[in-house]
Amino acid sequence: MSDTPGRPHPSRTGTDAAGAFGDRQAVSQGARALVVHPHLKGDAGRRSPEAALDEIVGLARAIDLDIVGAEIAPLSTVRPRTFLGEGKVTELAAQVRAAEAELVVVDAALSPGQQANLEKGLGAKVIDRTGLILEIFGERARTREGVLQVDLAHLTYQRGRLVRSWTHLERQRGGAGFLGGPGERQIEADRRLLSERIVKLRRELESVTRTRLLHRKSRQKVPYPVVALVGYTNAGKSTLFNRLTRDDVFAEDLLFATLDPTMRGVTLPSGRRIILSDTVGFVSNLPTHLVAAFRATLEEVVEADIVVHVRDISHPDSEAQRADVIDVLRDLGVPDDERQTVVEVANKLDLLTPEQQGVLEARAARHDALLPVSAVRGDGTERLLAELDRLLSRGDRTITVRLPHSAGALMAWLYDHGDVLRRRDVGEGMEFRVRMSDQDIGRLRKEPAAVFAEAAE
Repeated sequence: MSDTPGRPHPSRTGTDAAGAFGDRQAVSQGARALVVHPHLKGDAGRRSPEAALDEIVGLARAIDLDIVGAEIAPLSTVRPRTFLGEGKVTELAAQVRAAEAELVVVDAALSPGQQANLEKGLGAKVIDRTGLILEIFGERARTREGVLQVDLAHLTYQRGRLVRSWTHLERQRGGAGFLGGPGERQIEADRRLLSERIVKLRRELESVTRTRLLHRKSRQKVPYPVVALVGYTNAGKSTLFNRLTRDDVFAEDLLFATLDPTMRGVTLPSGRRIILSDTVGFVSNLPTHLVAAFRATLEEVVEADIVVHVRDISHPDSEAQRADVIDVLRDLGVPDDERQTVVEVANKLDLLTPEQQGVLEARAARHDALLPVSAVRGDGTERLLAELDRLLSRGDRTITVRLPHSAGALMAWLYDHGDVLRRRDVGEGMEFRVRMSDQDIGRLRKEPAAVFAEAAE
């Protein structure tokens, strides 16, 4: 795993007081891993057990694990001690030995006790879904805000797992658990260090968030509308972002390829300028505290004028992924009604057969909110920009304003903030027929050089 320069990677902590409180499993590149998706019988869910297994295998491969086996583990009920049944644990332990697996990835949220008992029963390190996602986030974070959010989520996750770090001290020093021996005192010391570190991280994150809030306020003064790209991980958001902005943001066939928010200016067909924001991809069963940790980053989505929901329309679970994204948006506070516009983009059109493309185009013709595109080839992107233009023009008014020839900067401002329909020379200046928002009209009225030829329509 590649470490961030100048910062020890969270999964490489030592056994001192500061390092032991993490006790995060050291998941190394190329580790031989067995992947298990527990499936509770009778639980229909949004996706099939096979699709869920494919997803967790993809998550494991995102940190370059060597997958030596993957299987679905049917469950009649969740066992309090090991989550899985005793028979399945015995069976998996034999597979671990036969495949020489170093790690078992369990696609579930395990309690600290369940994780410890499974490690003992399987004879290998165990990491659950939350821990795996944290590992991926640790790999992807690049900005200071991203690193802080990953660290905060990691420490919050590990808070209840301290007891695993110090059980060996009780055996070595003979401490009696119910009396609070030396090991117990060490746990309490580490809990205090952990709590202090969490408080410190939250303060640092608040500072970074305040800085970004100031940047947002400065953008609001411009003001350019903000359009946020959201979607399931690996839906092609960054590829579409690059296509629309002609940029080179990191975009590969990787889950969570984008973790830190990226913003660029884009000019729409009318000449209107917008700010386009690329955000972290969502995933099913995203742990609540991970959503909370990244809420600051995802505030860009809540504050956006338009949310563009990018879907991998070629994925067999595209509808289930759509529902998962809507759930996360709802958790973030994005309204379901008309107060915020959400545009659905059916991406990866190039991966469909000609027949499937025809069906999708016919469906899009009936539903204006669904726009088929291929971010890789560029198909449909001009239509998307035109749709954004149309949506942002709703509520605009047309005015006629005269400016002196000396007001060159104000003329440029008109072109940046409005749609100039006509211009002509009039005496000592220029007359413009321009369509723009009420907010910009209000700003223009404060300019002493601007003379309105007629009331705004």
